[in-house]
Amino acid sequence: MANMHEIAKRAGVSLGTVSNVLNNSAKVREPKRTRVLEAVQAAGYQPSQLARGLRRDTTNMIGMIIPDITNPFFPSVVRGAEDVAFSNGYRLILCNTDNDHAKETVHLNELRTYLPAGLIVIPSNFSELTAQAESYRKAGTGVVCIDRLPKHWSGDSVTADNKTGAYNATRHLIQLGHTQLATITGPLHLTNAKERLEGFRRAMKEAKLPLAPEYAQETSFDKQGGYSKTQVLLRLIPRPTAIFAGNDMIALGVLLAVRDSGLRCPEDVSIIGFDDLDLGETTNPSLSSVSQSGYQLGTTAARLLLDRRQGDDSPAKHIVLETLLKLRHSVAPPSQTFQISSSTARRRSKGKQAASPTFN
Repeated sequence: MANMHEIAKRAGVSLGTVSNVLNNSAKVREPKRTRVLEAVQAAGYQPSQLARGLRRDTTNMIGMIIPDITNPFFPSVVRGAEDVAFSNGYRLILCNTDNDHAKETVHLNELRTYLPAGLIVIPSNFSELTAQAESYRKAGTGVVCIDRLPKHWSGDSVTADNKTGAYNATRHLIQLGHTQLATITGPLHLTNAKERLEGFRRAMKEAKLPLAPEYAQETSFDKQGGYSKTQVLLRLIPRPTAIFAGNDMIALGVLLAVRDSGLRCPEDVSIIGFDDLDLGETTNPSLSSVSQSGYQLGTTAARLLLDRRQGDDSPAKHIVLETLLKLRHSVAPPSQTFQISSSTARRRSKGKQAASPTFN
């Protein structure tokens, strides 16, 4: 492979001129610049990004750490970040943690040797990356946390409006006439799962509907967790007529469990998820969901990171992106038969009929 000395010889210029052209470190007049670039192309020369980084204390690489590469929500986040990075001359290095903080720590330590221009991180379960991220920032490397936040995080962040999204989904179910609602949340040590539960509880409280602890189940953000917790909910008396799932993967598990129990969606159980994955349009029935744009999460984080690279030293930014309720065929008013039997069950268990929901 050709080196810089050979490029200089081909172009008939000094080694310093070649370095200035390749690194854009000093202005080089035409036609010298043209001769250097032609020599580079003819020789198939590829400059070492690491060598460049050692001279500049950074490379054009952006590290991106995600918790689960198999979760269909995250590829769109990565795509958004990569599109912005690539169009601005940066390249993305992707690391998967499997939601394991120990693995996350290894990635953070090893990425440091690549002298990245910045980091975009979706924290793992029980992540405590704040101290490591601070060391990156003190060294001049920007760090943006997205989707969920680690403990004590005070740096740049981009998240969805989880509370409002969950509130709007739950309120819609209540306005359809559902009074026996349940939710299956993601792990509540994660900020996004906690916020979605808060939105659900707010809508229930405003409607003056009680929420017994057993009607709020916690699980992992996956189909298996949704399936097993739905089986628990469907054994409750009265059985819930509507379930708000903490994400679409949980909602898929809910849909399968409802079907395997001999019930119908939405006739017997209405379901709303969160994320609005494309696969929700292909289920039977199609899945209603709170839409958050993974692509926008990625692009917003990358732009914020590049702004920092270009000298934006303003206080930490906490960007919250809007969500939108997408209604499809997995929601409907509760059946009249169930409303009568549910009211009877409540009278027997509590001695009185529950009040109809009203919003303040």
